[in-house]
Amino acid sequence: MTLALHHVTFISGNLTRSRAFYQDLLGLPPDPNRPAMSFDGIWYDLAGGQQLHLMLLPNVEGGLTRPAHGGRDRHVAFTVMDLDALIAKLQGAGIAYTLSQSGRRALFCRDPDDNALEFIASA
Repeated sequence: MTLALHHVTFISGNLTRSRAFYQDLLGLPPDPNRPAMSFDGIWYDLAGGQQLHLMLLPNVEGGLTRPAHGGRDRHVAFTVMDLDALIAKLQGAGIAYTLSQSGRRALFCRDPDDNALEFIASA
């Protein structure tokens, strides 16, 4: 059996806030072909045909204490062409991040709903 990643899904408590992070800050293009569902949401296209799906639903994990370093939490990892540009954007937006403890050129941050994200320099 061969597996490939098709999409990752996160719960969002506020799509306006999530759009500001994923669309405005990270520059992800929304997929206009998301079908009508029983809940609101956004699909974002990623390189390679994968997607990131956001679902506007109540967060059943609200109030959980998360590790300060996202690498010690469940997370999704993305490659990024220019890690330094991402660092500048995060700093400009006041978003906290930590560098990878593995020695790789990578960082961890959290989205507005406290989901851990890893960004790894592609070169």
